[in-house]
Amino acid sequence: MAATLAISAPVSAEQCPGNDQALGVSRTVEIDTQGGPGFGFAQYKIYDFLEPGEVVLTFDDGPWPNTTPAVLDALASHCTKATFFIIGKHAVWHPEILKKVAAAGHTIGTHTWSHANLSKGKMKGDAGKAEIEKGISATKFALGDSPSPFFRFPFLQDPKEMVGYLAERNIAIFSMDLDSFDFKHRKPEGVIKAVLDKLEKQGKGIILMHDFQKSTAKAMPELLKKLKEKGYRVVHLTAKDRVVSLEQYDTEIAKEFAGPTASSRPVSSVVRTITGN
Repeated sequence: MAATLAISAPVSAEQCPGNDQALGVSRTVEIDTQGGPGFGFAQYKIYDFLEPGEVVLTFDDGPWPNTTPAVLDALASHCTKATFFIIGKHAVWHPEILKKVAAAGHTIGTHTWSHANLSKGKMKGDAGKAEIEKGISATKFALGDSPSPFFRFPFLQDPKEMVGYLAERNIAIFSMDLDSFDFKHRKPEGVIKAVLDKLEKQGKGIILMHDFQKSTAKAMPELLKKLKEKGYRVVHLTAKDRVVSLEQYDTEIAKEFAGPTASSRPVSSVVRTITGN
């Protein structure tokens, strides 16, 4: 079944300053998340919207110092876009990095508050819902704006109860079509080979990577170059609407992290190193 998509103008190599061999964006699609549709053939086989040769770049577990900025630099050098599934704790620890992800035009979804496995017994019921909602509210708090209603389950473990809850919240669920297994590869060459070998077999797909991983950050410049050389085209995912966070969790996150002061200036504008490293 084809998803209902709105398509914007592509970004070609000719429009990418300094890189006439840029990967760019072949098309941007808009997803209506009403009812919580699922994407990614590893688990959800209804919506097949990618054409042969098309890929979606996705990254989990950020934002994180050094690695996320390196991934952003690589994507920017190719004028291409990705979707980032954010861990709530990481968002409030590193809000400036998250804001850079948004400023670069990438799509921001969520990946729970603490990367908890929602299929575990202790995460049933309200505890699992709180993991989802705190992740949304923390990302909103750090970003200063609501993220997209896109969600990926940690470990891709999707208990039926939580799938139903996300449907009630009109949040789309993203699995993947091919896994880079970048957390197993210590060297960038392993990440590149894993992605390209699986793409050669499947011909298209949603690619799962982690901007938290050093090997992925180092692999990105060469991986993007290889994707271009092999004729793959990037599809950028966007959402029709923003996720509506719940006031209860917005308040909880604000109390926990904002404190009694009114200032919300970024750390770099408040504390600056003037001597030493």
